[in-house]
Amino acid sequence: MSDINTLKIGVLGGGQLGKMLYQAGSRLSMNISCLESSADVPAAVVCPKMVNGSITEYEDVISFGADKDIVTIEIENVNIDALYYLEEKGVQVYPQPSILEIIKDKGRQKEYYLKHGFPTSPFGLYRDADDIERAIVDGNLRYPFVQKARIEGYDGRGVVIVRSESDLDLLLDTASVVESMVQIDREISVIAARNTQGELKTYPVVEMEFHPTANLVENLFWPSALDNETQDIAVNIAGALAEKMGIVGLLAVEMFVDTQGNVLINEVAPRPHNSGHHTIESCVTSQYEQHLRAITGLPLGDTSILMPAAMVNLLGEPHHSGPARYHGLAEVMKLAGVYPHFYGKKETRPFRKMGHVTITGSTLSEVRDKSKMVRNTLKVIS
Repeated sequence: MSDINTLKIGVLGGGQLGKMLYQAGSRLSMNISCLESSADVPAAVVCPKMVNGSITEYEDVISFGADKDIVTIEIENVNIDALYYLEEKGVQVYPQPSILEIIKDKGRQKEYYLKHGFPTSPFGLYRDADDIERAIVDGNLRYPFVQKARIEGYDGRGVVIVRSESDLDLLLDTASVVESMVQIDREISVIAARNTQGELKTYPVVEMEFHPTANLVENLFWPSALDNETQDIAVNIAGALAEKMGIVGLLAVEMFVDTQGNVLINEVAPRPHNSGHHTIESCVTSQYEQHLRAITGLPLGDTSILMPAAMVNLLGEPHHSGPARYHGLAEVMKLAGVYPHFYGKKETRPFRKMGHVTITGSTLSEVRDKSKMVRNTLKVIS
């Protein structure tokens, strides 16, 4: 392994995940650059080596990665052909393009789980909205179901819940995965990490609560209150999937626990993830440091919980669009164990991710109480 200070690391994307990756790497004086098409992105606040270009344009990605030792991502919507080319030229690309190509397409994800025996909900693949409606008429598809765009769905976008015929006008006219509606008891996540030597570590289970309108994570809590047997099943699924794929880096595995106690994979992300933000304050090794350890060949860090924690996503308030203002900050910062992270996005809009707050305490009950106060007090308005 080369000295980590001489390695040139390129991150495709300069959003909040890129920002927090850079912050983790700066402690070890890592040489990190970010590729983004705009200078007005969260990572630009901290990363002096911002390169202008599009992460989806072949030539931009190749030009950016040509002098790098390692290229990684903070979002899946990147030019995979360019990553294959860089890999062929000797650049270490993590996650590997072959894995990213599967994960980027939710249909291929589901087929992968089915082929390799990983538990997931029943599904079908459809070309467009008309194809879905024909399946309903023919009796091959029944309400309720969930439609997910196969590519580019993110942060609740590209997901439609269809409970009855009256919801059909909501259908997305795109290639989709359609899943039977799972009777969900809890939604959970486990992040697995695997380094270049094949060392594997998993983080403990977190429980997630989703915003009913925006369909993205609003709160999470750890440690989970699930029974130990179910937690072990979830952790083993995430670890086994990371091993089977052979991924280098992080694999965030979002899962359902249904009302019968079954653990089912929902979808995965091959990068730092919203369900791991809290690890910065409440875990021995943050997910961001862990990702950098994994892709640079360092030993993986301890994933033990330091203390119970909650994470509250700061979303733009409904009916507010414009320059961002944070209302209630002074009140929440009077509380011990409250750590706001503002992403530096200048403009807010309804349900846009503007930041998060980690809340720590001595018990899960304590952090739940404090998280409720934070959620009700700290607002992003215009």
